[in-house]
Amino acid sequence: MSSTQILILLASAFLLGAIIGSFLNVCIYRIPAGESVVAPRSRCPHCQTPIRWYHNLPVLSWVLLRGRCAYCRAPFSVRYPLIEALTGLLFALFLYRFGLHPATLAAWLLVATLVTITFIDIDHQIIPDVISLPGIPIGFLCSFAFPWVSWQSSLLGMLLGGGVLLAIALGYEWLTGQEGMGFGDVKLLAMLGAFLGAPAILPVIFLASVMGTLVGVPLMLVKRAGRRLALPFGPFLAAAALVYLYFVATIEPVARWYGEALVFWWRSLF
Repeated sequence: MSSTQILILLASAFLLGAIIGSFLNVCIYRIPAGESVVAPRSRCPHCQTPIRWYHNLPVLSWVLLRGRCAYCRAPFSVRYPLIEALTGLLFALFLYRFGLHPATLAAWLLVATLVTITFIDIDHQIIPDVISLPGIPIGFLCSFAFPWVSWQSSLLGMLLGGGVLLAIALGYEWLTGQEGMGFGDVKLLAMLGAFLGAPAILPVIFLASVMGTLVGVPLMLVKRAGRRLALPFGPFLAAAALVYLYFVATIEPVARWYGEALVFWWRSLF
């Protein structure tokens, strides 16, 4: 395949991801409110005017309209195009990593799910069951698209993922008398175990904990909140899962070298 064809495929993946990201913005806003993600059509939250399709082009419309409603000129958050661009970028990255393989479709589905969960958890400190619970059997089915995940590993992953995090959550609550982790995180890790298999559980928890520490400790110092700072763990689990999927779970020989290097580093810690 020529470099031009590869660039066209990657650009197409970015465009598809940005379109999906536009729908994810709807999900992120409506699911916590208990609203349908299908109807009614997207509206301006200020003047309630339905947004026409040519005012709703991913990323481009926000730029052309300078981040404002086409009718009342009220400002729209920059987060909308950022989520669209992020989803597009992740779609392109996983197409680049796995190529034209069923694993890419499964990775895209996981990306869309984790982007939605991440921003809902940031906004509301919840991980909706309507996403995580169906995600467990869907993850098991998608595991068949990943050559490195057996169905036995997927089943063990969902049990181990939910069990390990549940034990950590209950242990923390028993030791401190405070709830330190929501059960939404437990269901999320069970879903990730179904997608990625049992070997992913400990690396994902470790990477998520490192990321959470790197973000949480500076925030505690800045806000002087101590342990009272409420920091959702779901976004870090999501980020760690995508890092694992990109660098460890690989197909191509060159990509596999990076995965083996990360696994060697992980094992060397012990």
